[in-house]
Amino acid sequence: MSNSIKICPTNALPRGEMRCQRLADRNVLVAHTDAGYLVADEMCTHEDARLCDGNLNGTLVKCPLHGSRFDLLTGRVLDDPAEDDLTIYPVTIIDDHVCISIAADQE
Repeated sequence: MSNSIKICPTNALPRGEMRCQRLADRNVLVAHTDAGYLVADEMCTHEDARLCDGNLNGTLVKCPLHGSRFDLLTGRVLDDPAEDDLTIYPVTIIDDHVCISIAADQE
């Protein structure tokens, strides 16, 4: 079972940009890419660095602290020093809002 959560209006985030969004129980990074809207946990898995302060290049986000890159399509870490993948969330567009599904085991 999962819950659907509204993240932001689709017109609030231009293509090629990303931002952090505070939810009731977590912070997420939302990016508007050529592949669509992508949502992942906002913190680098290596150290406490907000990925939304890093760089977005296509579907890749680069951590501002030590340079680890993550693929926002899969959550996969691509560069050291991070070793753990990011949690990503399935995205749907409902009534012109970016929404994510959070599985019961992610709550």
